[in-house]
Amino acid sequence: MGADRTTFPRALLASLLLCAVPGSAAAPPDVIAPLFAPDQGDTRAVLLVVDGNPVAQRYAPGYSDANRFISWSMAKSVTALLVGELVADGRLALDAPAPVAKWQGDARRRITLRQLLNMSSGLRHIEVGTPVENSDTNQVLFVGGTEDMAARAIARPLAAAPGTRFNYDSLTSIILAEIVTRTLTPSRDPRVRAQAYRDFAQARLFGPSGVTSAFLEFDGAGTQIGGSLIHMSLKDWARMGRLLVDGKSANGEQVVTPAWLAFLKTPAETNPRYGGHVWLSPNGLVSMRGHLGQFVFTGSRGGHSVVLVRLGNTREDRLPAATPLFERIAATALPPG
Repeated sequence: MGADRTTFPRALLASLLLCAVPGSAAAPPDVIAPLFAPDQGDTRAVLLVVDGNPVAQRYAPGYSDANRFISWSMAKSVTALLVGELVADGRLALDAPAPVAKWQGDARRRITLRQLLNMSSGLRHIEVGTPVENSDTNQVLFVGGTEDMAARAIARPLAAAPGTRFNYDSLTSIILAEIVTRTLTPSRDPRVRAQAYRDFAQARLFGPSGVTSAFLEFDGAGTQIGGSLIHMSLKDWARMGRLLVDGKSANGEQVVTPAWLAFLKTPAETNPRYGGHVWLSPNGLVSMRGHLGQFVFTGSRGGHSVVLVRLGNTREDRLPAATPLFERIAATALPPG
C-alpha cells in the first residue's frame, strides 16, 4: 500500500478520523471527488463511513436519499447473510450436502452449502457469454427462465467435480435463495413463499441492521432473485456493509454471528480472492460487488473501521481500471497494516 499512500497521504487519514469524531467541527476533505471523474463512468452516489460515522457523501444530479439503487451481484452477499442465519439456527449445515431433492440420485448430491457459497459447486455455467445471449444468467433472468429460475438453475449438470473449480455463477445464488425459501416454508404458492422470505429477511437482517428501504424482486415461483435483484438506498447499502465489518449494527446489536462472518471472509480453496459470496482484497478489505460498478468496500484495522459505497453505471470493460481507486480510498481510511 506504499504507493497508494503517496496519493492519499496519512494526513488525509488523520483528517478523516477527526471528522469521524461525533461533534467535531472539522470539514472533511473531498476524498470522494475522484469517484465522480469522467473516467469512472456514471457514478450516481457515494458514501464514506469511518468508525461508524459518515464523513463524505455525494449524489450525482438527479439522485438523492429518495432513490433505491439496484444491487446487481451485491445481492449475492445479502443472500449469504440470510443463509448464515439459518446455519446459526441449526436448520442448515455448511458442510452437509445441499438440501436439493433433485440432486440426490446422482453425483450432484455431493455438492455442499460451502461449495455453493464459494462458487465451486462444479455445476455447468456460462456467466458472461459471447455474444451476450450465450450467457446462462441472461437466459434465465431475462429470456426463458423467469417463471421458475431455481428450477433452471438446479437442473444443470456437473461440469467438474464439486469443490475443484471456481466458476462465478449467479444462478448458484438463486439456488441458495431457493434453499432458504424451502427451509422457511413447504408451500409452493409463490405469494406465500415470497412473503416468508421477506418476513425472514426483515426479522433477521434488515430490521436489526436498521435497513428500511430494501425491495426484493422474486420470480414467478416466489423465489428471490438472490444473485442480482435487490434495491436499497445509499445509506442502507452502507448499513449492509457495516455488517461485514464485525457483524454488528450501528447500535451494537450482533446481527451476524462471528462464526458466520469468519466463514464469509475465509478464502475459498478454489480462489483466494473470493470468500462466502463476498470478494477479498489483498489489503484486507472485504467487498460486495455488482454489475456496472456497484461496490461496498469494508474493512477494519487498529480499532478503526471503514465502509465505502459506490453506486452507478460503469461499463464492465472500464471497471478493471476504476476498481483500484475505490479500494485505495477505502483502504486509506484505515491505519497502516
